[in-house]
Amino acid sequence: MSANLLEVRDLRVAYDKVEAVSGVSLTVGEGQIVTVIGPNGAGKTTLLSAIMGVLPSTGQIVFGGKPQEHAEIEEMVAAGMNLVPEKRELFAEMTVHDNLMLGGFHRFRTGLRDQDKTLAEVYELFPRLKERHAQLAGTLSGGERQMLAVGRALMAKPRLLMLDEPSLGLAPRIVREVFKIVARLREMGVSILLIEQNARAALQVADYAYVLETGTVTLEGPAAEVAVDPRVVEVYLGLGHGAPAATPA
Repeated sequence: MSANLLEVRDLRVAYDKVEAVSGVSLTVGEGQIVTVIGPNGAGKTTLLSAIMGVLPSTGQIVFGGKPQEHAEIEEMVAAGMNLVPEKRELFAEMTVHDNLMLGGFHRFRTGLRDQDKTLAEVYELFPRLKERHAQLAGTLSGGERQMLAVGRALMAKPRLLMLDEPSLGLAPRIVREVFKIVARLREMGVSILLIEQNARAALQVADYAYVLETGTVTLEGPAAEVAVDPRVVEVYLGLGHGAPAATPA
C-alpha cells in the first residue's frame, strides 16, 4: 500500500445548523486515484471545498504528513494541492495561454521560473489547447473548457489534483477522453481525488472508492469491489445509469 498523501479524519461541515458533511474520513495514497461517488446533494462538492480550505470545517486534514490547521486556499496550493471546480471558473475574456499562465502564478511569485517547461508539458497532454492557445476561453467547447481547467491546475505542479464532476455536461466521447487523461495523470505521478456522478466511469479508472450519501460515507473499498457491490449496482450502475465507460490509456 502506498504512503498516504492525504488523510481526512472526522470532517464535518455545516451550513448554519444543517450538517452537510458528517464525520467523513478518507485517505488518498501517493499515486492513487480515489473516487467519491454519490447522488446530487450528498455533500461531495462541499467535501472537496472543505479539504481545499474554501469552506470552514472541523476534524483533521493531514496533507503530505503535515496537519493543515485552518489552512487557506493559497497555503494548500503552495503545499501541492489543487482543485478543478465543477463550474471550471475560467476567465472567459482571456486567452487559453493566459488562463494557463495564471495557473502557474503562485510558483512564479515564489521565484520559480519553470512555467515555460510546465506549459510545454500541459500542451503535450492537451494538444488541442496548444492549437487554440490564442483563442478566448469563453469560445471553447465544453470539453475544451474542461481540458483548460485541468491544464490550468496542472500549471501549479500539484501533488494532489481534486476534480469535481469533470464529466458534467460533456458528450460521451469527450467523457471517455477526459477519463483517459485522468488515468494518464496518475502515470505521471499525480494523485487524484475524483468526485463523480458518473459512477461507472469513475469506478473503472479509480483504485479506491467511497460512496457518500447525505453527508456520510456509507460504503468504501477497492474500486473493483465497490463496482460489484449489489447496492452500488442497483443504485448507481443499473438501468438508467448506463453512462459511458472509461477506457484508461
